[in-house]
Amino acid sequence: MIIPVRLFYETVREPRNNMGYVEYDITIHASAPDRELREAIRKRTGLGDFSFRILKKSLDARKKERILWLFRVGVLSDELSGGEEPVPPTLVPVRARRDARVVVVGSGPAGIFAARYLAQCGFPVTVIERGSVVGKRKEAVLALERDGAFSPANNYPFGEGGAGTFSDGKLSSRTKGINAERNYVFDAFASAGAPEEIGYMTHPHLGSDRLVPITLAMRAELEALGCVFRFDTQVTDLTVRGDLVTGVETDKGSIEGDRFLFATGHSAFETYRMLMARGVPFVPKNFAVGFRAEHRQEIINRAQWGLPAIPGVKAAEYRLTRQCEDGTGVYSFCMCPGGKVVPAAAYADTNIVNGMSDFARDGPYANAAIVAGIDLGRFLGRYVDAGEALDWLESLERAFFAATGDYRAPAMTIRDFLDRKTGSSLPPTSYTLALAPADLGGLFPAGIVAPLREGLSDFCRKLKGFDSGVIMGLESKTSSPIQAHRHPELRHSHFGNLYIAGEGSGWSGGIVSSAADGLKAAQAIAARPDSDRNHP
Repeated sequence: MIIPVRLFYETVREPRNNMGYVEYDITIHASAPDRELREAIRKRTGLGDFSFRILKKSLDARKKERILWLFRVGVLSDELSGGEEPVPPTLVPVRARRDARVVVVGSGPAGIFAARYLAQCGFPVTVIERGSVVGKRKEAVLALERDGAFSPANNYPFGEGGAGTFSDGKLSSRTKGINAERNYVFDAFASAGAPEEIGYMTHPHLGSDRLVPITLAMRAELEALGCVFRFDTQVTDLTVRGDLVTGVETDKGSIEGDRFLFATGHSAFETYRMLMARGVPFVPKNFAVGFRAEHRQEIINRAQWGLPAIPGVKAAEYRLTRQCEDGTGVYSFCMCPGGKVVPAAAYADTNIVNGMSDFARDGPYANAAIVAGIDLGRFLGRYVDAGEALDWLESLERAFFAATGDYRAPAMTIRDFLDRKTGSSLPPTSYTLALAPADLGGLFPAGIVAPLREGLSDFCRKLKGFDSGVIMGLESKTSSPIQAHRHPELRHSHFGNLYIAGEGSGWSGGIVSSAADGLKAAQAIAARPDSDRNHP
């Protein structure tokens, strides 16, 4: 199931054979208290005794004078006849004695959910993470934001839980064919203490403040299943015999295994260079770069709702797209209402920004990536291999660091960017390491600047007040610039027992699709017979 049903039923009751089940669409005013939902169901159905489950909840702000919550609810009552409550598909690990040792590299969504599924199946699993446990990692992140003290092992991309641990924790995904995996993921999050609403909100999110305890709870569950974690341990090479991997070399020594899953995220460039050097094939893929746009949250609320706030409703969001005249797609990405902009560099001497927000989304600022899609080969007018794609992106990240010499974010107002002016007077910001006035048009390659200007100009027409914002830094982690060449179903590549999953594989992006990709790899691993295990 998506989430244990008892969490979402307004009234818990023992099911009876003569109970009927019907789903209804219910509408209530956005500022109405929660108790009005039950009354609205009663009026709609005429039932006296019933329980209900929220299946879906979304905000309808198309008419600013009448903003509504739209609900889809499943109602159980012995006053109803017929109908059976649907049972969503999910993964059911079959536990058995498994001798094949599985080594998972990376503790982000792809790695941790693969490890969880395999441990539930009975496999001996070792998870290797280059960074530290989440508590130590949090201290390093706070030191970076406070003092600019960068840690190569513990930062926004690296450490327990991966890049998602300090993100907004968005759980939306448009990936098709992952219903069972998605439900498994949501059930796991619920068991680890996730908010109930993730099971029914149209755009569910966990919030950075909830992700840290959720990460701790999930590790405790895996350790109880026998999973071994090796933190502060970086994989540096593979041990290979023929067409099989027999172990990994780390900065703490060798670790042997029988099946290996790399789920190291979109930022582990040296790991992908190592894999390519070992003959694992990667190809370049389309990706996107741009900057973060930040506004006062009240401006976005007024643009979307016509009001500065709505009681009981979190901060307003936006999703903006523009297909430019040259064919480039420009779009908003990872919009963080009530959030803040954070320094998201994975390596020293690079400067990258990203966004996050807590579960309440009650901060004074809104931010989102505004990015332009890139086909690098087309952009450069020649063939580009995977290694060069990494080099190109890394050089851009280093150029932004060189622009300030530290982790201040180069920034300018949206109006000045559109008017091709420099010397912006910058407003207050959520970015704790400060903004540095800069000409962002001069930091990006010219072929990217034109579509970014066209896209921003269009967004300013679509959303009132958008031109009052500020744009800052380099947003370069919307997706990986390379993709592993792997068997589409089995997820393995070149070496028959090496699997690559998650954002770094180039086949997924975001928490849910990355977790699902890891789970599909885990299922492929579990389907193999133990007889093919490798003996050094």
